Amino acid sequence: MLCYHHPDFAAQGPKGEFSFDICVYGGTAGGVIAAVEAARRGLKAVVVEPAAEIGGMTASGLGCTDIGNKAAIGGLAREFYQRVGACYGVSEAWTFEPKVALKVFTDLVAEAGVVVHRRQYLASIKKSAGRIRSLTTESGLVIEAKVFIDATYEGDLLARAGVRHHIGREDNAVYGETLNGAQLSRIHQFDFPIDPHVEAGNPASGLLPGIETTTPVIGAGDHRVQAYNFRVCMTDDPANRIPFPQPARYDRGWYVLVERYLAAGWDETFGKFDRLRVHGKTDTNNHGAVSTDFIGQNHDWPAGDYSTRERLFQAHVTYQQGLHWFLANDPAVPTHVREAYAKWGLCRDEFTATGGWPHQLYVRDARRMIGDYVMTEHDCRGHRLAPESIGLAAYTMDSHNCRRFVDAEGCVRNDGDVQAHGFPPYPISYRSIVPTESECSNLIVPVCLSASHIAYGSIRMEPVFMSLGQVAAIAAEMAIGDDLPVQQIAYDDLVAGLREAGVVLEWAPELRESPSVMNVFEV
Repeated sequence: MLCYHHPDFAAQGPKGEFSFDICVYGGTAGGVIAAVEAARRGLKAVVVEPAAEIGGMTASGLGCTDIGNKAAIGGLAREFYQRVGACYGVSEAWTFEPKVALKVFTDLVAEAGVVVHRRQYLASIKKSAGRIRSLTTESGLVIEAKVFIDATYEGDLLARAGVRHHIGREDNAVYGETLNGAQLSRIHQFDFPIDPHVEAGNPASGLLPGIETTTPVIGAGDHRVQAYNFRVCMTDDPANRIPFPQPARYDRGWYVLVERYLAAGWDETFGKFDRLRVHGKTDTNNHGAVSTDFIGQNHDWPAGDYSTRERLFQAHVTYQQGLHWFLANDPAVPTHVREAYAKWGLCRDEFTATGGWPHQLYVRDARRMIGDYVMTEHDCRGHRLAPESIGLAAYTMDSHNCRRFVDAEGCVRNDGDVQAHGFPPYPISYRSIVPTESECSNLIVPVCLSASHIAYGSIRMEPVFMSLGQVAAIAAEMAIGDDLPVQQIAYDDLVAGLREAGVVLEWAPELRESPSVMNVFEV
């Protein structure tokens, strides 16, 4: 069953109270690495995961690793890519099949003795004296722990704990930035004037679905988050191909923009069919003005309850499956595009429980904690150096579009895309992964860390989440051993532990000319 949350699953699972040293809520790649590192250090660790599988996006279709420079990644995160490489007979691999990533994560938790509870949805927490004492899931599972790590993409645990956070784009004025708030880019933008109305040329017919009348003010903050999609693993191997299904609630109205854009002359339909270079598969991502991103349809996700997220999850499935079906079958699609698209499909040997469709929606941005140090554009550009480095980020300041609207000329436009690069890897502060002590003294947040919208767009890469997950576990061990709030551990001791674990903490001059590495796996 392909779903985000279902009442039948919520009633399943173990019941009763269990005690651990560390509870990781969220079995994303960062959460798995955090739990494995903790268990390797002799701590009793548990992962509580709402999804059916662990590994987050890394095991759900994001097979072409987004990383500005692989030299910035070390420690247990690097071990993951080395283990993936071993599956293919090479030293390390940064592009891989989803099933291989899942196998590596599954092996890691099994070898370390990490307890994993899947399909467990957070219902409540108990908190006293500024500490989380336990969390309870909808199935009745109660987990007590000394330190909690929120490794969800949504920041659900930090929100329940009363930790300050932000959703959406800050105004540029908040942190003195230039790339926050509403942005109009020439990339992933309509290259031709496209009519936004149901009947072209007739404003009285109303707007096509997903288009707003609100005109953005450049740099102005709002509630909007960058678009989500599924990173679909496709194949053009006839022996392994499942034809794209037409979803039950298919609505052709959502694809009229595609029809008009193709008719206007756009011909980059296959721009992000990134080959994994193994077994004829891809990591297929959004590309262009109208593609797999369901622009503007996710703004209720970050703070939404489970029923809201289930509704939005299914809407994203329907939209994206419908888009693939439309491009492969609709007679309005130019013949050369339609025939080429029909040669592609889902993989029979991936996501076998859900018909070849990924289980994890790509939640690119949801809640972001507001800690004592907020990572901003200034950190990314090197205009300031984040104190107490615990690792490096290295990717472009990247945001997908957040809104589709009608411009002053009466044409459809996108708002939100940013792709700013040209800076070396930069440090991430320890103060950005722990909340203010008065808010919660035993919580660490390696995924929804303290960052502005645009800085998070650079930091939010899976290898970085893995690295920060390892940091979180090492910091948790110190806090437990010294009986201290996570905010009060000795940074010098933390640095020593991180160096011993192989975490890269600074960008050495001899590495500055290292090439940017995106896809380095060859077979």
